[in-house]
Amino acid sequence: MKKQIVNITLASMIALGAISCKEKGTDAGISEAKEVAETVVSATNFNIDAEKSVINWKGAKPGKDHTGTLKLNSGTIAAVDKDISSGNFVIDMNSLTNTDMDGQGKENLEAHLKGTVEGKEKDFFNVTDFPTAKFELTGVSGENGNIVISGNLTIKETTQNVEFPAVVSFPGDEIFLKSKPFKIDRTQWGVNFMSKSIFEELKDQFIEDEVELTIELHGKKA
Repeated sequence: MKKQIVNITLASMIALGAISCKEKGTDAGISEAKEVAETVVSATNFNIDAEKSVINWKGAKPGKDHTGTLKLNSGTIAAVDKDISSGNFVIDMNSLTNTDMDGQGKENLEAHLKGTVEGKEKDFFNVTDFPTAKFELTGVSGENGNIVISGNLTIKETTQNVEFPAVVSFPGDEIFLKSKPFKIDRTQWGVNFMSKSIFEELKDQFIEDEVELTIELHGKKA
């Protein structure tokens, strides 16, 4: 595979279900999977801190929003002179939590999204068969700490390339990267449960196709 380094100039960066949101997020550019950026020998590697890093998600059906988080299993970011050259991370789908509810309602929603309810395993993320998702960086552009990241996002063995804005900094021997809120269409990954664009007869008993994500990554120099 041809080596790819996408340089950016720096001055100084989560679900899931289906989303509409009160605070508008940028629509992620979704396209076919692209060639993954390779790490070069001269790059400095940063190991993602899975305890600090998080993906926040926001989702809704008519009249009701839901929010929650996802954690990471592992990941790395490589940079040459503070220009990101490659990166990837693995998402722990079993870590999916809801943050706007309590008690039985919270447990029921989490179980349904994970697919741990008998007979409803395939409605959303089916974590028994697909315990992880992953993101692999394919490109970076921008400057002055404001960047646009593109990468292959794989959910339930379907891979699509997504593009979203982010900010990045390198405090000390660490890296901090946070995306701006961005929205993806869950049906592009085959998550079709109660989608009005798939099932026209749902009327107002539907779940929005859009999922809003905010990715926050903390990394330490390897």
